[in-house]
Amino acid sequence: MTLLGRLLNNRRAGETHTAWRLANLQGPDTLTLTSEDFGDGQAMSLRHCAKTIGGDDVSPHLAWTPPPTGTAQLLLVVEDIDVPIAKPAVHCLALIDPAADHLDPGALAARRPGSGVRLLRSTIGRGYHGPGPIKGHGPHRYIFELFALAGPLDNSPATTPPDRKRPRALLPTITAPVLARGRLTGTYER
Repeated sequence: MTLLGRLLNNRRAGETHTAWRLANLQGPDTLTLTSEDFGDGQAMSLRHCAKTIGGDDVSPHLAWTPPPTGTAQLLLVVEDIDVPIAKPAVHCLALIDPAADHLDPGALAARRPGSGVRLLRSTIGRGYHGPGPIKGHGPHRYIFELFALAGPLDNSPATTPPDRKRPRALLPTITAPVLARGRLTGTYER
């Protein structure tokens, strides 16, 4: 595995295709997103990593400053921007009640999401999927992006429900204005 990681070392998705860069998800960067489990740019613990590499796959604690008045939903996107494919891998996609000001550890679990959390499809499945980079590929950055949306995601009968869309099909179709947004970066390396 280490050899494969070294061979793919120069292949990384990058930030170009992240949710953060999508034209429809632009807005003021006025939300401050933090975690008790890691600081911005710091390493995430094995507890928050995928079970396939010996972790517990427990989503980290997240907290944020109050969203603006008029926020209908919070959209959380967790992306690995260093995965060796064309676009970042979405490790979690969730809608959160705007009255919430934090998520406890494990609140993004597929089987038992926290109160006010609605899990959508990610690249891997539903719920939080922790870091599990290829051994020897170098450090991976996991971007936690939080968007305060002025309206709910479209769930009209004429469209595919948001719960059923793949992340790369859903994210560009969001039409609700972004009132505020914030991000936090965790890292992990094997």
